[in-house]
Amino acid sequence: MASLLFSPLCLRELEFKNRIFVSPMCQYSCIDGMPTDWHLVHLGSRAVGGAGLVMAEATAVVPEGRISPCDTGIWTDGHAAAFQRIAAFLSAQGSVPGLQLAHAGRKASTDMPWRGGNPLTPSDGGWQPLAPSPIPFAANYTVPMELSPEEIGNLVKSFTEAAKRALIAGFKVIEIHMAHGYLLHSFLSPLSNHRADEFGADFEGRTRFPLQVAKAVRDVWPASLPVFVRISATDWVEGGWDLGQSVWLCRKLREIGIDMIDCSSGGLVADAKIPVAPGFQVSFAAAIRQEVKMPTAAVGLITNAQQAEQTLVCGDADAVFLARQMLRDPYWPLHAAQSLGEDIPWPDPYVRAKQ
Repeated sequence: MASLLFSPLCLRELEFKNRIFVSPMCQYSCIDGMPTDWHLVHLGSRAVGGAGLVMAEATAVVPEGRISPCDTGIWTDGHAAAFQRIAAFLSAQGSVPGLQLAHAGRKASTDMPWRGGNPLTPSDGGWQPLAPSPIPFAANYTVPMELSPEEIGNLVKSFTEAAKRALIAGFKVIEIHMAHGYLLHSFLSPLSNHRADEFGADFEGRTRFPLQVAKAVRDVWPASLPVFVRISATDWVEGGWDLGQSVWLCRKLREIGIDMIDCSSGGLVADAKIPVAPGFQVSFAAAIRQEVKMPTAAVGLITNAQQAEQTLVCGDADAVFLARQMLRDPYWPLHAAQSLGEDIPWPDPYVRAKQ
């Protein structure tokens, strides 16, 4: 029987050659938000390795939306132009090129992880973080500035302009980042959103801004191409965002026309107790797929071919996102195919190593 992992997946009019997706992973290797040769080689290697979708890292829609000063951005036409050769190379290898649109919110303005990842002050090259409420991510983080309704409206426009630029750059999938404690997630969670206006107070208020972003992006993105949303299905903290609320959000996202939910978790608070283990987030993808009746992707310590295949065969998800395992092995899909007995094409220059 043919492997489900290596079967094609169609969303709208776009076909993915397999269901192995490369997660967006920040590389902290930019100057002024511009992708570089590092990104071409990093992302290009995963396309050469056979992934069906290669998603570029969390890319800021405005300068202050970067996690660090070294993150990618797409707030100017120049950024779109810099991405063009990357998207073209991914497409040439048979992979679908994707881009994650993001705003880091109260977790913005930090140093690179290998230098400690600590918050940066303006004198260190940082800036003032923004959030729904003036609640810092952790004790050592800068207190964020509360966004006004007008500023929230401007950010909706920033997401739509970024989506338009992503299309010009050649990307075929857009993913809206609503996870990991960044801006849109921080609006969703009652732990970080203490507003009393139309963008807080209750579930409808807390979801208003993220849903506005999703609708605005979906409206400007071609009807023939899919839009994904990455969520944190739970904060892993009592009284925070949880799976039940995620199901309701995803129903709203499905009505808007979102095509797939990328199911992650956590990231909102620094001291959450997360039961990290192989496939520990798969159940979230399964629950949303079953309850909402829309495609989902599973992510989180998916490391071997049999595990990925089983996730799909059991109906827990329609695709799997791999992150760290793809850092360890850019050619994981080629090796996974051999493990599952699938004979898939290798890039012509590599065929001599297939056997």
